[in-house]
Amino acid sequence: MKGDGYMKIIVAARHMKVSDDFVKYAASKLEKFDSYFDESVEAHVTFSHRDDIQIFEVTILMKRGVVLRGEDSDRDMRTAIDSVVSKISRQIRKHKSKLEKKYRGSESIKFAEALAEFDKEREEEEPEIAGKIVKSKRFGVKPMDAEEAAMQMELIGHDFFVFLNADTDEVNVIYTRKDGNFGLIEPYF
Repeated sequence: MKGDGYMKIIVAARHMKVSDDFVKYAASKLEKFDSYFDESVEAHVTFSHRDDIQIFEVTILMKRGVVLRGEDSDRDMRTAIDSVVSKISRQIRKHKSKLEKKYRGSESIKFAEALAEFDKEREEEEPEIAGKIVKSKRFGVKPMDAEEAAMQMELIGHDFFVFLNADTDEVNVIYTRKDGNFGLIEPYF
């Protein structure tokens, strides 16, 4: 499937100065995702360094709000980049058929059009202090069912996901269990 999308790459560096070679290498690897999207998307790319480890993160924000995310670290930045690109490729391939099945019957459903709306995450970083909250995230919650929440959780590569349950109008948490299945936490008051 060939898309008409364009990926805008936004680069950030933490605790290091990133070379143009690494930026060009990452951009060339991420360009292959243009064909998956039928709309313009933003890819937030972060290069960082801790001790002798190079860290590469990519968060792809689609206009409809679905988030694809990958992160990896290695002593070699190119190896970390290749690993993250591979992770995102697997996420797209894995969920593409699920989304097409869910939205079948529509005229020429395209991958990006089939995705549900989900508000973008906004991160607020705090200084690292032992025993304290060092990072917080704020995000809008969209009503969805547990199955859609599980798909969103897998798309962003996390092992839990907070969502507003459309059936109960309550905030729920879905998580990945050790056996590979999902668990659902439904609070009561």
